[in-house]
Amino acid sequence: MRKSGLWTVITLAALGLACASSTTPTTPTTERPAIRETVTPIGDAPAEAAEQPIPQFAPQPPVAAAPEPRPEPEPVEDPSETLAVALEVYELAETYWMEGRFEKAFGSLDQAYELMIAVDTEGDALVAQGKEDLRRLISRKIVEIYASQRNVVGDFQSSIPLDINSYVEREIASFQGTERAVFLGGFERSGAYREMVVERLREAGMPEQLAWLPMVESWFKVRAMSTARALGMWQFISSTGYRYGLKRTSWIDQRMDPERATDAALAYLSDLHALFGDWLTAIAAYNCGETRVQRLLRRQSAGYFDQFWDLYEQLPRETRRYVPRFIATVLILENPAKYGFTDLPRPLPRVATREIDISRSIRLVDLDKQLQLADGTLAGLNPELRHKTTPDAAYKLVVPAEHAPAAVSRIAALPKATLPAQGTSIHQVRSGETLSTIARRYGTSTQTLMRLNGLSNPNRIRKGQQLRVTGTASAVQTSGSAPSTYTVRRGDSLWNIARRFGTTVDRIKTDNGLRSNTLRPGQRLSILQGSSRSTYVVQRGDTLGRIAANNRVSVSSLAAANGLSLRSTIYPGTRLVIPR
Repeated sequence: MRKSGLWTVITLAALGLACASSTTPTTPTTERPAIRETVTPIGDAPAEAAEQPIPQFAPQPPVAAAPEPRPEPEPVEDPSETLAVALEVYELAETYWMEGRFEKAFGSLDQAYELMIAVDTEGDALVAQGKEDLRRLISRKIVEIYASQRNVVGDFQSSIPLDINSYVEREIASFQGTERAVFLGGFERSGAYREMVVERLREAGMPEQLAWLPMVESWFKVRAMSTARALGMWQFISSTGYRYGLKRTSWIDQRMDPERATDAALAYLSDLHALFGDWLTAIAAYNCGETRVQRLLRRQSAGYFDQFWDLYEQLPRETRRYVPRFIATVLILENPAKYGFTDLPRPLPRVATREIDISRSIRLVDLDKQLQLADGTLAGLNPELRHKTTPDAAYKLVVPAEHAPAAVSRIAALPKATLPAQGTSIHQVRSGETLSTIARRYGTSTQTLMRLNGLSNPNRIRKGQQLRVTGTASAVQTSGSAPSTYTVRRGDSLWNIARRFGTTVDRIKTDNGLRSNTLRPGQRLSILQGSSRSTYVVQRGDTLGRIAANNRVSVSSLAAANGLSLRSTIYPGTRLVIPR
């Protein structure tokens, strides 16, 4: 900014203040002229007055006495007044922008910034806060004006800047290599939902590119759950889902409803964009939370403008991958051939559906059979039903449109269902297991397992199948049991696995050559069940020391065998492995 332009603003402000404060005005007091009428934007030099020659025959005008020289006004010294002037100049930029005069808008923002940066807060907390608030306003307005210049109304393809840098290139390489299969799977699943998401984005006037965000959130899996217990295609944690109207009951969890979750996600993203002023920062905040991003912005010096890549290195590690993964996904899917994805699968078709009213609890698998649909069809269309069972109240069930009349007529004949017992867990069927041996292992009945899992034939289970079970697996007490293979699932820990199979954390680590307690989903472990250990169920009032003394083992070995520390709390009903 030219110094003359800045001093023009300050001088005008000072003159206005002087006129306003005079006690003996010689003329009626008038309002200080609006700043938009007096500010000379950067780059607009005052025009020199052209000298007009005076004809010799014309009468000469009287020569006026030269005015007394007036001292140049001092700049405004009151920090609050200076900030007020800076705010007026900022508001002038808004006017210029709305008129499409971008250069003048940037000039006014530059002036407002120069005024703001010169303010000395002198330890005044209110002035410091006002200065910081104005800095954010200016920086966001700059981002907003730049974005409006890049965007054309209705051109959603260019509305999110797709910067290509080393971070984005690394994620592209990952999708081309080790993650290619999951990338293709996510793209295939997207067909069932993306058209709906794009329709909602168009209605909201938001960039269509956001329809690919579920690729990096969940690979378009409507029942996906993260280690942080974020759920659904858009991966809402319970508190944020509640804030945006997603209900949770014993029967349903609307975070898994693709349409309702999409509405909530777009509302959240819209709020984040309004808060931060650009889409990349909004997307980052969607991943790690707006509070985290706001905290990073507050740490910035006054000389910083809030561009996303200025914040990038300070973001959490997961978010530092999240945004480049989104950009990489959009780049690939906008130009698959360029990035070697000529083998994209055909997206799943969007099924034509209808909603029917139902007011009683039934199992979806029972209605699948009545309509001669493949098992899981109705569960896939109604993923919000937590137990694949309709509530015992009024509910709108989604069914294939062509089967809607038959569904309405056959629901009344189906047996009434109840909620499954609480405290269920998942058991993965291993080679040689039967439903009856699994039932004995968990202290339940074959009939209960059949009801929980919608099974009609107790002999039709297969290796690798996941079954919902109640209770806790009892330890196998036989010494020298043959080893079995266990595939690690999300949420597993060495301690949980050791307790499930009646062995110890140390024994699993030794048998599998593990140097740490870190596991990864899909990892296969060799488990020697029993291992000549016994187990003990914790009773009310027990302590690790008392249990160790009663079983003639040391406290440290008891703790180590169960993945505990000497300060760990134990609870009644917990099954502990007793080392021998």
